[in-house]
Amino acid sequence: MPGNRAEGREPDTEEATEAIIEGDLGFRRGTAQAALRNRDFRIFWGGTFASNIGTWMQNVLLGAFGYELTGSAVFVGILFFAQLGPLLFMSTVGGVLADVVDRRKLLIITQVEQLVLSIVLAVLAAGGDPSRVALVACVFAIGVGNSLSAPAIAAILPTLVPRADLPGAVSLQSVQMNLSRVIGPAIGAVIYSRTGAAPVFAINAGTYLFAVAGVILARYHPHAPGEVKERGLARLLSGFRLAARDPLIRRILTTLVLFSFFSLTFVGLMPAIAADNFGIRPRSIEYGLLYAAFGLGAATGAISVGTLLAGRSKAPIPRLGLVVFAALLTVFALLRTDPPAYPLGFVLGFFYFLVITSLATVLQENVDDSSRGRIMALWIMGFGGIVPVGVLVGGFVANYTSVTLVLLIGAAAALLLAPYAKLDKFVASARRS
Repeated sequence: MPGNRAEGREPDTEEATEAIIEGDLGFRRGTAQAALRNRDFRIFWGGTFASNIGTWMQNVLLGAFGYELTGSAVFVGILFFAQLGPLLFMSTVGGVLADVVDRRKLLIITQVEQLVLSIVLAVLAAGGDPSRVALVACVFAIGVGNSLSAPAIAAILPTLVPRADLPGAVSLQSVQMNLSRVIGPAIGAVIYSRTGAAPVFAINAGTYLFAVAGVILARYHPHAPGEVKERGLARLLSGFRLAARDPLIRRILTTLVLFSFFSLTFVGLMPAIAADNFGIRPRSIEYGLLYAAFGLGAATGAISVGTLLAGRSKAPIPRLGLVVFAALLTVFALLRTDPPAYPLGFVLGFFYFLVITSLATVLQENVDDSSRGRIMALWIMGFGGIVPVGVLVGGFVANYTSVTLVLLIGAAAALLLAPYAKLDKFVASARRS
């Protein structure tokens, strides 16, 4: 596979030097440390990491900005949907493109598109009282670029390491997204509280350059295109066909979709939760710290899959993690004082992404690279696309009842989903076949 360091190939000078320097450290295969020893993976991962920091500066503060403009949980839900909703509709297109065109070129084009539109968003925000329609339209256009690029990123990263190190690579991919949720909101909250939203959006625009640099500098060679035989609508739906005939992939994706729709609404409604339940203003450092505590917990949960749990099967983790997550979300929903919210948010984030990263690892270990783009597009739809739908519905429910009820529904759904998320026998069956 292009980009892999396949066994039997003579190492180049840089690889030999790394082996001499690092060889006696005793890294276990499959760990995050082992994945980071691959030069191309480090470059690509580092570039997308820097870009994601800017993205989460914008994503999280966009909700706070929208809530401050309108005081409406419904408008926050609409913005969140515009931001991530295109993942639901356009990811299949991005997944097919990731399997049939040069992934490098696709990523450069889509990253530049998001850069330009983030500058437009900064200009709109600088106007003081921007058009609500223009804000939503611009955020939606950025979301379209993200939805077309996300399957290619998900498809490239695992191919930059040997298969034995895949669990560590998937773990680091989740860590990257969640550490960016820590660093981005922490930086963005300080900037937003002092200067407003426009500088936050402008800085995010600049971080897309890191992603472009990572794509260009990583020694990644295009996979062999043309493997998708279908045409037209059948080609767009080919990922669904592939997933439907594989019991393990089907169960993973079904678990993800239900968890995302019912249980993850709290992620998008965090400004309303902070204001209504904890008395924390969305435009405050305290809000940034609350979201950062949640993001740090999520990052810790993700990295644990590639470190503490590196040598263990990931299949039993989602079922147990969902039970603990349900209990924690219930407590979070009923809490009414802010000091305990920070440590509780950390632990909630930990089990949230322990479940997500374990599901992703099992999926990546059991999908062929020729269909990886299309299958990962379904993952992105189920995670990135379904969550904003749940947030949109949850925003309306919260508006007519309470945000507490929305969280309690999510906790009940996670608990009911736990028995279904038993993947052990399906993994064993897949390995036998």
